[in-house]
Amino acid sequence: MKQFLIILMVISVNSVFSQHDTTNKNFVEFNPSFSYKMLDQNLDLRKVNILLDEKQKGTVKNNSLIIGGSLISIGDYQKSNTDSKFGYLMRHPTPSNQIGTEVSEIVIHSFQLSFTGIVNSWLAAHTEILYSPEQSFGSGTITAIGRNQLQLRKGFALIGDLDKFPVYLALGKMDTPFGQTGSVSPFTNSTFYHAFGGLGYGGQIGFKSHNFHAKFMAVQGGAQFRALNTPVGNGTNVPSKVNNFVADLNYTIHFSSKTTFYFGASYVHGSAYNQDFPVSHFSPGTDVNPAYTYYGKLNINNRFILKGGYAKTLKVWKGTHNPTPPLDVYEASKVSSLDVGAKLYLNNSEKVQYAISGEFSNFIAGAKGSPWERQNQIVAGFSAMVKKSSMLFLELFRTDGYAPLNFISGSADNNPFPPGVTHSLRSANSMGIVCGVQVSI
Repeated sequence: MKQFLIILMVISVNSVFSQHDTTNKNFVEFNPSFSYKMLDQNLDLRKVNILLDEKQKGTVKNNSLIIGGSLISIGDYQKSNTDSKFGYLMRHPTPSNQIGTEVSEIVIHSFQLSFTGIVNSWLAAHTEILYSPEQSFGSGTITAIGRNQLQLRKGFALIGDLDKFPVYLALGKMDTPFGQTGSVSPFTNSTFYHAFGGLGYGGQIGFKSHNFHAKFMAVQGGAQFRALNTPVGNGTNVPSKVNNFVADLNYTIHFSSKTTFYFGASYVHGSAYNQDFPVSHFSPGTDVNPAYTYYGKLNINNRFILKGGYAKTLKVWKGTHNPTPPLDVYEASKVSSLDVGAKLYLNNSEKVQYAISGEFSNFIAGAKGSPWERQNQIVAGFSAMVKKSSMLFLELFRTDGYAPLNFISGSADNNPFPPGVTHSLRSANSMGIVCGVQVSI
Protein backbone atom coordinates (compact mmCIF):
# COMPACT_ATOMS: atom_id res chain seq x y z
CA MET A 1 0.00 0.00 0.00
CA LYS A 2 2.81 2.43 0.93
CA GLN A 3 4.62 1.74 -2.34
CA PHE A 4 1.39 2.38 -4.27
CA LEU A 5 0.89 5.74 -2.52
CA ILE A 6 4.49 6.76 -3.24
CA ILE A 7 4.04 5.91 -6.94
CA LEU A 8 0.85 8.01 -7.03
CA MET A 9 2.65 10.95 -5.40
CA VAL A 10 5.52 10.77 -7.90
CA ILE A 11 3.08 10.66 -10.81
CA SER A 12 1.16 13.64 -9.38
CA VAL A 13 4.30 15.73 -8.90
CA ASN A 14 5.55 14.91 -12.40
CA SER A 15 2.13 15.85 -13.76
CA VAL A 16 2.22 19.23 -12.01
CA PHE A 17 5.69 20.05 -13.30
CA SER A 18 4.76 18.89 -16.80
CA GLN A 19 1.75 21.20 -16.84
CA HIS A 20 3.85 24.15 -15.76
CA ASP A 21 6.54 23.30 -18.29
CA THR A 22 4.06 24.05 -21.09
CA THR A 23 3.57 27.60 -19.85
CA ASN A 24 6.71 28.40 -17.87
CA LYS A 25 9.83 26.31 -18.27
CA ASN A 26 11.40 27.99 -15.24
CA PHE A 27 8.57 27.28 -12.79
CA VAL A 28 11.06 25.86 -10.25
CA GLU A 29 14.21 27.92 -9.86
CA PHE A 30 17.11 28.92 -7.63
CA ASN A 31 17.69 32.59 -6.76
CA PRO A 32 20.71 32.75 -4.41
CA SER A 33 20.62 36.48 -3.67
CA PHE A 34 16.90 36.35 -2.87
CA SER A 35 17.29 33.22 -0.74
CA TYR A 36 20.14 34.86 1.18
CA LYS A 37 17.89 37.79 2.11
CA MET A 38 15.01 35.55 3.15
CA LEU A 39 17.16 33.14 5.18
CA ASP A 40 19.65 35.56 6.71
CA GLN A 41 19.22 35.31 10.49
CA ASN A 42 20.84 38.60 11.40
CA LEU A 43 20.75 41.61 9.09
CA ASP A 44 17.02 42.06 8.34
CA LEU A 45 14.46 39.90 10.12
CA ARG A 46 11.32 41.43 8.61
CA LYS A 47 10.89 38.76 5.93
CA VAL A 48 7.38 39.88 4.96
CA ASN A 49 8.87 43.25 3.96
CA ILE A 50 11.65 41.61 1.96
CA LEU A 51 9.23 39.45 -0.02
CA LEU A 52 7.03 42.46 -0.76
CA ASP A 53 10.03 44.54 -1.87
CA GLU A 54 11.46 41.80 -4.08
CA LYS A 55 8.09 41.34 -5.78
CA GLN A 56 7.93 45.07 -6.49
CA LYS A 57 11.47 45.07 -7.88
CA GLY A 58 10.68 42.15 -10.15
CA THR A 59 13.49 39.97 -8.82
CA VAL A 60 10.98 37.15 -8.23
CA LYS A 61 8.54 36.12 -10.93
CA ASN A 62 4.88 35.18 -10.86
CA ASN A 63 3.99 31.51 -11.29
CA SER A 64 7.30 30.36 -9.78
CA LEU A 65 8.63 28.28 -6.92
CA ILE A 66 11.98 29.39 -5.52
CA ILE A 67 13.92 26.77 -3.55
CA GLY A 68 16.66 28.09 -1.31
CA GLY A 69 19.13 26.80 1.22
CA SER A 70 21.66 28.25 3.64
CA LEU A 71 24.39 26.59 5.70
CA ILE A 72 26.42 28.35 8.40
CA SER A 73 29.57 26.60 9.66
CA ILE A 74 31.73 28.20 12.35
CA GLY A 75 34.80 27.78 14.48
CA ASP A 76 35.19 29.71 17.70
CA TYR A 77 37.23 30.14 20.86
CA GLN A 78 36.02 31.72 24.11
CA LYS A 79 37.59 32.52 27.46
CA SER A 80 35.66 33.47 30.62
CA ASN A 81 36.77 34.81 33.99
CA THR A 82 34.23 32.52 35.67
CA ASP A 83 33.89 28.74 35.48
CA SER A 84 31.21 27.66 32.96
CA LYS A 85 29.61 31.11 32.62
CA PHE A 86 29.71 32.35 29.02
CA GLY A 87 27.33 35.16 28.10
CA TYR A 88 27.63 34.88 24.30
CA LEU A 89 24.07 34.30 23.12
CA MET A 90 24.83 32.61 19.79
CA ARG A 91 25.53 29.49 21.86
CA HIS A 92 23.10 28.23 24.52
CA PRO A 93 22.33 26.82 27.00
CA THR A 94 25.86 27.19 28.26
CA PRO A 95 25.79 24.94 31.38
CA SER A 96 25.28 21.87 29.19
CA ASN A 97 27.71 22.80 26.44
CA GLN A 98 30.47 25.06 27.76
CA ILE A 99 32.47 23.77 30.72
CA GLY A 100 35.47 25.43 32.37
CA THR A 101 36.93 28.83 31.56
CA GLU A 102 38.15 28.09 28.01
CA VAL A 103 36.03 26.50 25.30
CA SER A 104 36.35 25.97 21.54
CA GLU A 105 34.44 24.27 18.76
CA ILE A 106 34.14 23.66 15.02
CA VAL A 107 30.50 22.96 14.20
CA ILE A 108 27.48 23.48 11.99
CA HIS A 109 25.72 26.43 13.55
CA SER A 110 22.57 26.11 11.45
CA PHE A 111 21.02 24.92 8.22
CA GLN A 112 17.90 26.32 6.55
CA LEU A 113 15.76 25.19 3.66
CA SER A 114 13.12 27.45 2.14
CA PHE A 115 10.30 27.31 -0.38
CA THR A 116 8.84 30.54 -1.73
CA GLY A 117 5.90 30.26 -4.07
CA ILE A 118 4.74 33.23 -6.15
CA VAL A 119 1.28 32.42 -7.51
CA ASN A 120 0.57 35.78 -9.12
CA SER A 121 1.03 39.51 -8.43
CA TRP A 122 -1.01 39.43 -5.21
CA LEU A 123 -0.64 35.93 -3.74
CA ALA A 124 2.51 34.26 -2.40
CA ALA A 125 3.77 32.00 0.39
CA HIS A 126 7.07 31.41 2.15
CA THR A 127 8.26 28.63 4.46
CA GLU A 128 11.57 28.07 6.24
CA ILE A 129 12.77 24.80 7.76
CA LEU A 130 15.52 25.21 10.35
CA TYR A 131 18.14 22.95 11.91
CA SER A 132 19.96 24.76 14.72
CA PRO A 133 21.52 22.58 17.46
CA GLU A 134 23.54 25.48 18.88
CA GLN A 135 20.50 27.63 19.69
CA SER A 136 17.86 24.98 20.20
CA PHE A 137 15.89 25.02 23.45
CA GLY A 138 16.19 21.24 23.64
CA SER A 139 18.01 19.76 26.61
CA GLY A 140 21.46 18.22 26.63
CA THR A 141 24.56 18.86 24.57
CA ILE A 142 24.62 19.76 20.87
CA THR A 143 24.84 16.03 20.07
CA ALA A 144 21.62 15.18 21.96
CA ILE A 145 18.65 14.06 19.86
CA GLY A 146 16.47 16.77 21.43
CA ARG A 147 18.73 19.49 20.03
CA ASN A 148 19.06 17.93 16.57
CA GLN A 149 15.54 18.38 15.26
CA LEU A 150 14.08 20.08 12.20
CA GLN A 151 11.38 22.68 12.71
CA LEU A 152 9.21 24.89 10.55
CA ARG A 153 10.80 28.10 11.81
CA LYS A 154 8.71 30.46 9.72
CA GLY A 155 5.82 30.13 7.32
CA PHE A 156 3.31 32.64 6.05
CA ALA A 157 0.90 33.35 3.24
CA LEU A 158 1.14 36.85 1.77
CA ILE A 159 -1.79 38.62 0.11
CA GLY A 160 -1.28 41.96 -1.59
CA ASP A 161 0.10 43.83 -4.60
CA LEU A 162 1.61 47.16 -3.56
CA ASP A 163 1.78 48.34 -7.16
CA LYS A 164 -2.02 48.33 -7.25
CA PHE A 165 -3.12 48.85 -3.62
CA PRO A 166 -1.10 49.96 -0.53
CA VAL A 167 -2.55 47.36 1.88
CA TYR A 168 -1.28 43.79 2.38
CA LEU A 169 -2.01 40.86 4.68
CA ALA A 170 0.24 38.09 6.04
CA LEU A 171 -0.97 35.04 7.98
CA GLY A 172 1.11 32.37 9.69
CA LYS A 173 4.25 32.09 11.84
CA MET A 174 6.60 35.04 11.46
CA ASP A 175 8.79 37.61 13.19
CA THR A 176 6.72 40.31 14.83
CA PRO A 177 7.29 43.88 13.57
CA PHE A 178 8.71 45.17 16.86
CA GLY A 179 11.66 47.51 16.56
CA GLN A 180 14.87 47.13 14.63
CA THR A 181 16.06 43.70 15.74
CA GLY A 182 18.53 43.22 12.88
CA SER A 183 22.26 43.71 13.43
CA VAL A 184 25.14 45.25 11.47
CA SER A 185 27.39 42.35 12.51
CA PRO A 186 27.90 39.65 9.87
CA PHE A 187 26.96 36.75 12.19
CA THR A 188 26.19 37.68 15.79
CA ASN A 189 22.67 38.72 16.79
CA SER A 190 22.39 41.80 18.98
CA THR A 191 21.39 41.47 22.62
CA PHE A 192 18.41 43.68 21.67
CA TYR A 193 17.19 40.86 19.41
CA HIS A 194 17.49 38.29 22.18
CA ALA A 195 15.65 40.60 24.57
CA PHE A 196 12.78 41.78 22.37
CA GLY A 197 12.83 39.96 19.02
CA GLY A 198 9.46 38.24 18.65
CA LEU A 199 8.40 35.13 16.73
CA GLY A 200 4.80 33.99 16.89
CA TYR A 201 1.64 32.80 15.23
CA GLY A 202 -0.63 35.58 14.04
CA GLY A 203 -2.00 37.79 11.32
CA GLN A 204 -0.33 40.94 10.08
CA ILE A 205 -1.94 43.78 8.16
CA GLY A 206 0.18 46.55 6.71
CA PHE A 207 -0.16 49.85 4.89
CA LYS A 208 2.75 51.01 2.75
CA SER A 209 2.62 54.09 0.58
CA HIS A 210 5.50 56.26 -0.61
CA ASN A 211 7.80 56.59 2.44
CA PHE A 212 5.32 55.64 5.17
CA HIS A 213 4.84 52.11 6.50
CA ALA A 214 2.40 51.04 9.24
CA LYS A 215 1.86 47.52 10.55
CA PHE A 216 -0.44 45.81 13.01
CA MET A 217 -0.06 42.16 13.97
CA ALA A 218 -2.53 40.18 16.06
CA VAL A 219 -0.58 37.49 17.93
CA GLN A 220 -1.69 34.25 19.52
CA GLY A 221 -1.63 34.52 23.33
CA GLY A 222 0.18 32.40 25.89
CA ALA A 223 3.95 31.95 25.86
CA GLN A 224 4.94 32.12 22.19
CA PHE A 225 8.26 31.15 20.64
CA ARG A 226 10.21 34.33 21.47
CA ALA A 227 9.63 37.43 23.57
CA LEU A 228 5.83 37.28 23.62
CA ASN A 229 3.61 36.29 26.56
CA THR A 230 0.06 37.16 27.59
CA PRO A 231 -2.12 35.33 30.14
CA VAL A 232 -4.91 33.25 28.60
CA GLY A 233 -6.58 32.31 31.90
CA ASN A 234 -6.63 29.29 34.24
CA GLY A 235 -2.91 29.63 34.98
CA THR A 236 -1.92 28.07 31.66
CA ASN A 237 0.31 29.04 28.77
CA VAL A 238 -1.84 27.19 26.22
CA PRO A 239 -2.21 29.60 23.24
CA SER A 240 -6.02 29.46 23.28
CA LYS A 241 -6.74 33.13 22.59
CA VAL A 242 -5.60 35.82 20.16
CA ASN A 243 -5.02 38.41 22.87
CA ASN A 244 -1.62 39.88 22.06
CA PHE A 245 -0.64 42.38 19.40
CA VAL A 246 2.24 44.43 17.98
CA ALA A 247 2.02 47.81 16.21
CA ASP A 248 4.75 49.57 14.26
CA LEU A 249 5.11 52.87 12.39
CA ASN A 250 8.13 53.99 10.38
CA TYR A 251 9.05 56.61 7.82
CA THR A 252 11.93 56.96 5.37
CA ILE A 253 13.48 60.27 4.33
CA HIS A 254 15.33 60.23 0.99
CA PHE A 255 18.14 62.78 0.90
CA SER A 256 19.25 61.36 -2.46
CA SER A 257 18.82 58.14 -4.44
CA LYS A 258 21.44 56.43 -2.25
CA THR A 259 21.22 58.28 1.08
CA THR A 260 18.27 57.71 3.39
CA PHE A 261 17.22 58.06 7.02
CA TYR A 262 14.73 55.53 8.34
CA PHE A 263 13.08 55.93 11.76
CA GLY A 264 10.14 54.49 13.63
CA ALA A 265 8.51 53.27 16.82
CA SER A 266 6.78 50.06 17.92
CA TYR A 267 4.58 48.78 20.73
CA VAL A 268 3.99 45.21 21.92
CA HIS A 269 1.03 44.55 24.21
CA GLY A 270 2.52 41.49 25.91
CA SER A 271 6.30 41.10 26.20
CA ALA A 272 8.12 38.10 27.65
CA TYR A 273 8.66 39.84 31.00
CA ASN A 274 5.41 39.11 32.82
CA GLN A 275 6.27 36.09 34.95
CA ASP A 276 6.41 35.99 38.72
CA PHE A 277 9.27 34.42 40.68
CA PRO A 278 10.77 31.96 39.83
CA VAL A 279 11.19 32.67 36.12
CA SER A 280 11.33 29.79 33.62
CA HIS A 281 11.11 29.58 29.84
CA PHE A 282 7.57 29.58 28.41
CA SER A 283 5.79 29.41 31.77
CA PRO A 284 2.44 31.24 32.13
CA GLY A 285 2.53 34.98 32.77
CA THR A 286 0.71 36.54 35.71
CA ASP A 287 -0.27 39.77 33.93
CA VAL A 288 0.43 41.81 30.79
CA ASN A 289 3.68 43.76 30.58
CA PRO A 290 3.77 45.94 27.43
CA ALA A 291 6.95 47.33 25.89
CA TYR A 292 7.82 50.13 23.48
CA THR A 293 10.76 50.93 21.25
CA TYR A 294 12.04 53.68 19.00
CA TYR A 295 14.72 53.20 16.39
CA GLY A 296 16.53 54.73 13.42
CA LYS A 297 18.99 53.93 10.65
CA LEU A 298 21.08 56.26 8.49
CA ASN A 299 22.35 54.91 5.17
CA ILE A 300 24.92 57.15 3.44
CA ASN A 301 25.55 56.44 -0.23
CA ASN A 302 24.92 52.71 0.34
CA ARG A 303 28.43 52.57 1.84
CA PHE A 304 28.02 53.56 5.50
CA ILE A 305 25.24 52.52 7.90
CA LEU A 306 24.63 53.93 11.37
CA LYS A 307 21.76 52.43 13.37
CA GLY A 308 20.37 52.46 16.87
CA GLY A 309 17.36 51.54 18.96
CA TYR A 310 16.06 51.45 22.52
CA ALA A 311 13.28 49.37 24.06
CA LYS A 312 11.77 49.19 27.56
CA THR A 313 8.87 47.54 29.35
CA LEU A 314 6.13 49.70 30.88
CA LYS A 315 6.01 47.68 34.11
CA VAL A 316 8.52 45.94 36.34
CA TRP A 317 9.25 42.29 35.74
CA LYS A 318 7.95 40.74 38.96
CA GLY A 319 10.17 37.70 38.59
CA THR A 320 13.30 39.82 39.03
CA HIS A 321 12.60 40.04 42.77
CA ASN A 322 13.77 37.01 44.73
CA PRO A 323 11.91 36.96 48.08
CA THR A 324 14.57 34.86 49.81
CA PRO A 325 17.48 36.48 51.74
CA PRO A 326 20.08 37.61 50.93
CA LEU A 327 18.74 38.32 47.41
CA ASP A 328 15.51 39.91 48.65
CA VAL A 329 17.24 43.31 48.92
CA TYR A 330 16.95 43.77 45.14
CA GLU A 331 13.60 45.17 44.02
CA ALA A 332 11.85 44.08 40.85
CA SER A 333 12.99 46.03 37.80
CA LYS A 334 11.77 47.09 34.38
CA VAL A 335 13.55 45.50 31.42
CA SER A 336 15.31 47.55 28.74
CA SER A 337 17.76 47.12 25.88
CA LEU A 338 19.96 49.50 23.89
CA ASP A 339 21.57 48.79 20.52
CA VAL A 340 24.03 51.01 18.62
CA GLY A 341 25.99 49.89 15.57
CA ALA A 342 27.86 51.05 12.47
CA LYS A 343 28.94 49.33 9.26
CA LEU A 344 31.28 50.47 6.48
CA TYR A 345 31.43 48.79 3.07
CA LEU A 346 35.03 48.97 1.85
CA ASN A 347 34.24 48.49 -1.84
CA ASN A 348 31.29 48.12 -4.19
CA SER A 349 32.17 44.98 -6.11
CA GLU A 350 29.54 42.57 -7.41
CA LYS A 351 31.97 39.66 -6.99
CA VAL A 352 33.32 40.14 -3.46
CA GLN A 353 32.21 43.02 -1.22
CA TYR A 354 34.19 43.67 1.97
CA ALA A 355 32.81 45.34 5.10
CA ILE A 356 33.77 46.14 8.68
CA SER A 357 31.33 46.67 11.55
CA GLY A 358 31.05 47.41 15.24
CA GLU A 359 28.09 47.12 17.59
CA PHE A 360 27.19 47.55 21.27
CA SER A 361 24.00 46.15 22.76
CA ASN A 362 22.81 45.39 26.27
CA PHE A 363 20.08 43.75 28.35
CA ILE A 364 19.10 45.51 31.59
CA ALA A 365 16.99 43.15 33.70
CA GLY A 366 17.58 43.86 37.38
CA ALA A 367 18.03 46.49 40.05
CA LYS A 368 21.36 48.30 40.22
CA GLY A 369 24.05 46.07 41.71
CA SER A 370 21.98 42.87 41.49
CA PRO A 371 23.66 39.73 40.08
CA TRP A 372 21.19 39.80 37.16
CA GLU A 373 21.39 43.56 36.58
CA ARG A 374 22.72 43.47 33.04
CA GLN A 375 24.44 41.67 30.21
CA ASN A 376 26.41 43.76 27.69
CA GLN A 377 27.83 42.70 24.34
CA ILE A 378 30.42 44.32 22.04
CA VAL A 379 31.11 42.88 18.57
CA ALA A 380 33.67 43.92 15.95
CA GLY A 381 33.30 42.20 12.59
CA PHE A 382 34.82 41.77 9.15
CA SER A 383 32.98 40.16 6.25
CA ALA A 384 33.42 39.27 2.59
CA MET A 385 30.15 38.92 0.68
CA VAL A 386 30.53 36.68 -2.38
CA LYS A 387 28.12 37.31 -5.30
CA LYS A 388 25.53 38.80 -2.91
CA SER A 389 24.59 35.35 -1.65
CA SER A 390 27.38 33.88 0.50
CA MET A 391 29.64 35.30 3.18
CA LEU A 392 32.94 34.65 4.92
CA PHE A 393 33.22 36.39 8.28
CA LEU A 394 35.43 37.01 11.30
CA GLU A 395 34.25 38.54 14.59
CA LEU A 396 35.76 39.49 17.93
CA PHE A 397 33.32 39.81 20.82
CA ARG A 398 33.12 40.53 24.53
CA THR A 399 30.25 40.05 26.97
CA ASP A 400 29.97 41.60 30.45
CA GLY A 401 27.52 40.02 32.84
CA TYR A 402 25.85 36.63 32.87
CA ALA A 403 22.05 36.89 33.10
CA PRO A 404 20.25 33.96 31.44
CA LEU A 405 16.48 34.41 31.34
CA ASN A 406 15.75 30.94 32.73
CA PHE A 407 15.81 31.28 36.55
CA ILE A 408 17.49 34.65 36.14
CA SER A 409 16.94 35.68 39.79
CA GLY A 410 17.15 32.21 41.31
CA SER A 411 14.68 29.42 42.03
CA ALA A 412 12.62 27.93 44.82
CA ASP A 413 12.61 24.53 46.54
CA ASN A 414 16.14 23.59 45.45
CA ASN A 415 14.98 23.29 41.82
CA PRO A 416 17.49 23.79 40.31
CA PHE A 417 19.21 26.08 42.89
CA PRO A 418 18.92 26.39 46.67
CA PRO A 419 16.71 29.28 47.90
CA GLY A 420 18.57 32.59 48.00
CA VAL A 421 21.01 31.53 45.27
CA THR A 422 21.17 32.61 41.63
CA HIS A 423 23.36 31.51 38.74
CA SER A 424 23.39 35.07 37.35
CA LEU A 425 26.64 36.95 37.95
CA ARG A 426 27.22 40.61 37.19
CA SER A 427 31.02 40.35 37.34
CA ALA A 428 31.26 37.47 34.83
CA ASN A 429 32.77 38.39 31.48
CA SER A 430 33.99 36.50 28.45
CA MET A 431 35.90 37.24 25.27
CA GLY A 432 36.01 35.29 22.07
CA ILE A 433 36.64 35.02 18.37
CA VAL A 434 34.40 33.37 15.79
CA CYS A 435 35.04 32.78 12.09
CA GLY A 436 32.86 31.03 9.61
CA VAL A 437 31.10 30.85 6.30
CA GLN A 438 27.49 31.19 5.26
CA VAL A 439 26.71 29.58 1.89
CA SER A 440 23.32 30.29 0.32
CA ILE A 441 21.82 28.86 -2.86
